[in-house]
Amino acid sequence: MFNHKVSIEFGIIGIGRFGFALAKTLIEAGKEVIVIDNDEDKIKQIRNLTDNAFVVNNLGKEALEETGIQNCETVFVCIGEKIDVSILTTLNVINMGVKRVISKANTYEQGCVLKKIGAEIVYPENDMAIRIANRLLNEEAFEFIELNNDIHIEELRVTKVIDGKSILKSKVRNEFGLNIIALERDEETIIELDPNFILKENDFIVVIGKKNSIRKFEEYLNHK
Repeated sequence: MFNHKVSIEFGIIGIGRFGFALAKTLIEAGKEVIVIDNDEDKIKQIRNLTDNAFVVNNLGKEALEETGIQNCETVFVCIGEKIDVSILTTLNVINMGVKRVISKANTYEQGCVLKKIGAEIVYPENDMAIRIANRLLNEEAFEFIELNNDIHIEELRVTKVIDGKSILKSKVRNEFGLNIIALERDEETIIELDPNFILKENDFIVVIGKKNSIRKFEEYLNHK
């Protein structure tokens, strides 16, 4: 397990689509990250990027402490589907003294409970957050969470520049180092996105990556 005396910037518990994209982007940005999941296959996949990835079947306090995740400055609990596990794990991490805990929620009710016990909430798969943001802000980019001064999650509008192109050919990953974690089209939010998914003008994509890379990609999208 990890050296418990070392201070780590980020911890991620649960590496589904959102958690994996989050972990990959942070690691590739040079950040120290501890990753935890109960699925050995997922942990094997993320170990291609970091050795600090652990299979933990029981997310109780003692098992979590063995990984050293209590030394992280920020911990993401990305277990939106299993509400009871999400809440108990969030509570355990908060009680371990982690400074900042951000929990993924799939419903408003789940978010309310998580917020009440002291976590910040993110709704990556909830199209309501995106629609409200579009109504409130007359901008093409909406930053709904800042992980630190370097890593952001933002919503960008697809322009003619990449209209009709697949995600793979849009350059978002290969050239700009960003990951798309969600897309909104016609008031529907899509999270099952493979590299061959075709983008359309006026789609809204939610990307995660370095702030400067997002700005460069935004300039590319708006190039005339």
